[in-house]
Amino acid sequence: MSNIPVLRCTDLCKSYQAGHPVLDHFNCTLPGGKIVGLLGPNGCGKSTLMKLICGILVPDGGEINICGQPRSEATNALISYLPERTYFNSWMKVEELLSYFSEFYADFDENLARKMLSDLHIDTDAKLKALSKGTKEKVQLIMVMARRAKLYLLDEPIAGVDPAARDYILQTIIGNYNPEATVIITTHLIYDIEPILDEFMFLGEGGRILLSGVADDIREQHGKSLDELFREVFRCY
Repeated sequence: MSNIPVLRCTDLCKSYQAGHPVLDHFNCTLPGGKIVGLLGPNGCGKSTLMKLICGILVPDGGEINICGQPRSEATNALISYLPERTYFNSWMKVEELLSYFSEFYADFDENLARKMLSDLHIDTDAKLKALSKGTKEKVQLIMVMARRAKLYLLDEPIAGVDPAARDYILQTIIGNYNPEATVIITTHLIYDIEPILDEFMFLGEGGRILLSGVADDIREQHGKSLDELFREVFRCY
């Protein structure tokens, strides 16, 4: 496994209005082979950070490096991004999505995607507009996780999914990402996601990291789950 970090952010800044930074000199370095929880209340910059990493937003200052390369159009090929909201055209069939991803992404594993769709009993001949909100989100997650990317950015991947499907989806995340890649997950459902996390960051106002580290070490040091720690740290937010 390479010693080059999958993600490095240096003094990253982003504001939507003057004097109110969403990210204020944010710094982090993440190695490969880790599942990392990016955890914090609404407005702390989680989704903004993901959009900056994949180039949807442009930072006001600072640097982003992906696998040792400055963030660019070229590094977009290394990133598989799941936005918080579904973005596929509702008139498309699941089968058409498979064809689209196969043509657009060189690292897309169509056989893996079909297996996951079959496991969740999702009809590939169905149009997206005929699917429930939760099923649409499952389809989108499957498409993202079927890529052999270096960095997966998952923004609230289980928020709209019924509890019965969560375990399968979490196992899908664990079992199907490139073992040299990094997975970053944002979620409010910390109790559900905690068992799969290797590392975590608690983000406060301005993207300030209030607490971070190896999940098992922190649990041992504090004698509490991440969910309990989160509630304690953010009680006054």
